Amino acid sequence: MDAVALAAIRPDAPVTLERFLADISARAFRFAELGLRHRDDALDAVQDAMIRMLGYRERAPDEWTPLFWSILRRRIVDLQRRRSFRLRWLQGASDRDGDRDIDWADGSPDPARQHDQRQAYTRLADALAALPRRQREAFGLRVLEELDVADTARAMGCSEGSVKTHLSRAREALRRQLEEFQ
Repeated sequence: MDAVALAAIRPDAPVTLERFLADISARAFRFAELGLRHRDDALDAVQDAMIRMLGYRERAPDEWTPLFWSILRRRIVDLQRRRSFRLRWLQGASDRDGDRDIDWADGSPDPARQHDQRQAYTRLADALAALPRRQREAFGLRVLEELDVADTARAMGCSEGSVKTHLSRAREALRRQLEEFQ
């Protein structure tokens, strides 16, 4: 019996790394997709981060969350740097934004609501993409992933004060960019 099935039967069962990774995978993908703006690169980044986490299996479960987000963040930064290096040499200035390959799967039967949700998500994704990298990371980890300030600081490799500053600036920039949706 796998750990997830065991946990469903016995909620007091110990947390395993496999269960942790299964629980965090969807959120990690969204975080990576917003950071990389490309679906396949986001899948690669999350997969690489999960593989690297296997090396930390013996760590205490309370260390897994900041450790995973730190690994994923570094992988995203690496892919961004690699992409910008390749783009400088291989593409012209007009092609630097890349394409938006986002799957808009939604089971909602209302097409108008689907359209509104896609439009709102696109606006939010564009607003987040316009933020500087550190502000986008702070917002994603603190607000979307609900990590506390200390874990976010460890994941980002900076001080708690820097996290608060980046988050404050991100919120203000998003508030200005998304005023019409409030």
